[in-house]
Amino acid sequence: MSSPSKRREMDLMKLMMSDYKVEMINDSMQEFYVEFHGPNESPYHKGVWRIRVELPDAYPYKSPSIGFINKIYHPNVDEMSGSVCLDVINQTWSPMFGKTKLFHIVKEVNELFLSLVKESLCFPDLVNVFEVFLPQLLLYPNPSDPLNGEAAALMNSDKAAYEKRVKEYCEKYAKPEDAGATPEEKTSDEELTEDEDASSDEEMVGPADP
Repeated sequence: MSSPSKRREMDLMKLMMSDYKVEMINDSMQEFYVEFHGPNESPYHKGVWRIRVELPDAYPYKSPSIGFINKIYHPNVDEMSGSVCLDVINQTWSPMFGKTKLFHIVKEVNELFLSLVKESLCFPDLVNVFEVFLPQLLLYPNPSDPLNGEAAALMNSDKAAYEKRVKEYCEKYAKPEDAGATPEEKTSDEELTEDEDASSDEEMVGPADP
């Protein structure tokens, strides 16, 4: 069995060789950004997010921390910090799921059930976080265990209004250029926009009548 450091290196290399854009943070193999596109057939499908991933020292025996840098409207994602609910990650993370275990399962279950287990319950490497875990999270939010109570309540009471709000957030915060900006750059851009809006308002009001 490979050591945690070796496993981190192998999983990160596999992720970097995939179609995902990966940007290291301070040249660390334990912290990096990944560009993630919302899944089709969901209200998030036009959104692009910059995801921060932190691998703990005990990885893969402990699940990675995952957070959205640009905003997303979702019951299981904290709107301010972008953190994904740890219970959701931990319930689906299994570092022991690999070829050996898969071989034994094949003998006992049919192909359909095996597919469900592979896609919904276990994540053998980081690529699956972006190919399975995050798409499933956006396709099937869980309002019963929310980090964003407002989003959960709206989803339960008026799904159409919830999906409209999701799309509004995608348009405002999850365009490709939003995913490419660092948190500092994003904050500066937002402040500049606010200043420009304030200046425009002042110009529209104009000088007071004598």
